[in-house]
Order: sequence, then C-alpha cells, then structure tokens
Amino acid sequence: MTPKHHFSTLAIKSTENTFEEARPVSMPLYLSTTYVRNPDGSYNHDFLYSRADDPNRKVLENSIALLEKGAVAYCFASGMAAVSAVFQSLRPGDHILLPDDIYFNIYALVKEVFEPWQLEASLVDMSDLDAIKTATKSNTRLIWLETPSNPQLKITDLEAVVAFAKKQNCLVAVDNTWPTPVLTRPIEWGVDIVVHSTTKYFGGHSDVLSGAVVLKEQNERAERIARIQALSGGVPAPFDCWLISRGIQTLALRVKAQTQSAQQLAEFLEQHPAIEQVNYPGLDSHPQHAIAKKQMPDGFGAMLSVLVKGDAKQAMALSNRLELFTTATSLGGVESLVEHRKSVEGEDSPTPGNLLRISVGLEDARDLILDWERALADLV
Repeated sequence: MTPKHHFSTLAIKSTENTFEEARPVSMPLYLSTTYVRNPDGSYNHDFLYSRADDPNRKVLENSIALLEKGAVAYCFASGMAAVSAVFQSLRPGDHILLPDDIYFNIYALVKEVFEPWQLEASLVDMSDLDAIKTATKSNTRLIWLETPSNPQLKITDLEAVVAFAKKQNCLVAVDNTWPTPVLTRPIEWGVDIVVHSTTKYFGGHSDVLSGAVVLKEQNERAERIARIQALSGGVPAPFDCWLISRGIQTLALRVKAQTQSAQQLAEFLEQHPAIEQVNYPGLDSHPQHAIAKKQMPDGFGAMLSVLVKGDAKQAMALSNRLELFTTATSLGGVESLVEHRKSVEGEDSPTPGNLLRISVGLEDARDLILDWERALADLV
C-alpha cells in the first residue's frame, strides 16, 4: 500500500491490524467474521469464519471446560440454544426423563419442538430415585437434572442417579446454572453433560445472553454437538463471549458473597410468621439438606423461593412492596430480583401460586433483610 492509492483503497487498507505481535494483558475483542488464509491454504489457529470459531469464543469455551472439569465446552447464543443442542444430539424415538418442576421453558421446548420430532419425555420427581427407576424405559437415553431445581429447589443425589444411569447405558445431564462450578462440579460426580445459561452468574451483570454445553469426554457426542453448533449457527457474538469471559474473572467472589447473603435471608424468612415455607437447601429443614451438603460443600447458592401465606394475588402484591428486590425475570446478576413464577409460566405450570422466586444479589445482606421485614409487616 502506498499513498498513490485512491482514497477508498487507503480507507480500507490503512485500518487493517498491524499489531499481531502485541501482547495486551486483557483479552482483545475480535470482531472480524473472517480470517486471512495462508499461502498454503491453511489458517492460523484454524480460525476461518466466526460462525465456526473465533478467538473470543475459543478462550471462553476453554475456560468453562476447565472450570467444570470437562474435556470440552461449546458456547451458544443462549442457554436455551445450548439445551436444544443437547436434545438435538439425541435421535427421534429416544426417551428422556425431566424433573417434574423443571425450568418451564425447557418443558415447553420439549413439548412444542422436540415431541413433534418424536422425542419422548416423562416428568419425574428427581429427588426420588425409585421414581426415576420406575419411569426409565428401554429407550431412555438421557436423564436431565436440575439440582437445585427451578423454582422449588429440590436436590438430586447425583452419585446415586449416575450409578443407576450407567447400568442403563443412559446419559446424565445437569443444568448447573444455579450452583455454578464455584459450588458444584457435576462432572466430578460422574455426570456426562453440564449445561449453563451463562447469561446468569457467568455474565453476572444482566447484560449478555449466552449458553454453554460441557462434556466429560471428547467423544462422538461431543463431535455431534460441535457440528450442531457450527451448522445451526446459534453461536454467541465475539462481544458476548468477551463479556462472559470478563464476568468469569469475578465469578467466585460474586457467587460466594451472594450465597452468604442468601443463607442469611433464608434463615430470616423461615422464622417469619407470614411465610409458609422457604425452599433453600442450606436450611436444616430442607428435605434433601444432607445431600446438598455433600454436593455443595462450599455453600448452597444465591437462589431461594418462598411460599407466602395466602394466594397468588397476595404473593404478587408482596413482591411489589419490596424496594431493593426488582420485580423481573432472570437471576444471577449483581442486583437482587424477585418474581411471581406462576404468572410467568402459565396455568399449566406446576409451580404453586403463592411462590416467589428470589435471586439474591450483591447488596448488603442487612439491607435486603430489612427490605423483606418492612414488606412483610403488613401481612402479619
């Protein structure tokens, strides 16, 4: 390139990257959709086209695989896209087991998209191993778990389910969005697949949408999910990956602090006369508290739900009286959120009408407890 070139040519060529040897401390943002091909036809680091791969996604996938003790991870444009990829890796006619209080959009995905594709599904109380055994069929290929479950916070004994699944030649997948690998690493318990909505705690600031699938082994199923990722194109943008990677750097600090506050709030709410029940595995009263202690030795997470004494109308009114808890969908951000789940999920939802789901943020726990104390005062 010389100054003799015309303006439009100079405008393009003068803005090309000339800092290949620079070594920034922070991961750069690679927005390019395509990469230079070497004279022999090869590509540096195998980066060809950003739908297939890009540096920001590669860094993120390697990080998530490492944190979850998996062999490989694949990132997607949302948590639901990650879930879909796992179901797509199955075959028509396969049968899967789902928690009876599963995140409602996953249930809707199976009913509306994958059952017409001839994937069979059964809902099971995953805290009951005998119920899992009874529901398993000869064509059961996947047991899908949430522990804690969303939104009733049931706990599943991973060790027991994995031992049973191995005898049935069946995969076990865990949605580990709520505990994060800070508190639970399901692959260490023998789980085959871990899924995340990295929108939540990994991102941590309610400003980016993405998901991830982690596999225990680099095997044929991993390759199939990799092809689904590349061919279907439901991948996160480089900036999304950059934001999630930045969030990971403070993940442990945030989750541990939020967990401590959630424990304190749960203990306060459990003794309040206007609360019928608190669902939080860190409480001695939780039916699966002992299992939770085994699987979550460093804390029980920043999510809880409560059953308000009264009906859905009273529960929703209570949520609107809170000042520090924003009434909104989602979880895992620095801000505390509260939501009446039944009204979001619809009439077919098994969620009790008087249940409020709570995501505890990074505000001072004393302020959060006072907020609930004030809001509950009128209900006593």
